Amino acid sequence: MCKGTFRMQIEQTPLNGVVVITPSRYGDHRGFFSESYSARALSEHGIATQFVQDNHSLSMTPGTIRGLHFQAPPHAQDKLVRCGRGALFDVAVDIRKGSPTYGQWFGVELSFENGKQLLVPAGFAHGFVTRAPETEIIYKCSDYYAKETEGAIAWDDPDIGIDWGLGTTPPVLSEKDADAPSLADLDSPFTFEDV
Repeated sequence: MCKGTFRMQIEQTPLNGVVVITPSRYGDHRGFFSESYSARALSEHGIATQFVQDNHSLSMTPGTIRGLHFQAPPHAQDKLVRCGRGALFDVAVDIRKGSPTYGQWFGVELSFENGKQLLVPAGFAHGFVTRAPETEIIYKCSDYYAKETEGAIAWDDPDIGIDWGLGTTPPVLSEKDADAPSLADLDSPFTFEDV
């Protein structure tokens, strides 16, 4: 636990650098209060990322997949992801050349109810699938959006093998995500040593 008012649970994942963060909630008959972000508290846990941009998106339909996305250097982004409303399954994929976990993925359920957050460092592709109608995702980024550095990997790449939990239901996709290349076709701009 942290000193001060901000308390949270930190869970390491099998992917080095990808961390699940659960801030405490303090509730009563009115509802709850939670500090969803504290740079000081995170730095006490060795997370010193400086965030410069907040993004907020709404997906109307369950089964909407956005990703797998990344920005290449010099505008690579760390992301701190949470769910503002509804529920989603959030995924990080290691795309750092030379990493012992290259091509492996980790996913966690983020919802308004559980308050969990996922820290996705630079060097990982990020994506999510919505589990509830009108799901909102809110995330902090350590660098600004730079269209010229955007990259994507196919959400259904069999070499990665993400279980999105869709069953036989086809996902709702953008044209860009439907046409994204496979990991095998990616010349990753990230190396394990540099990130």
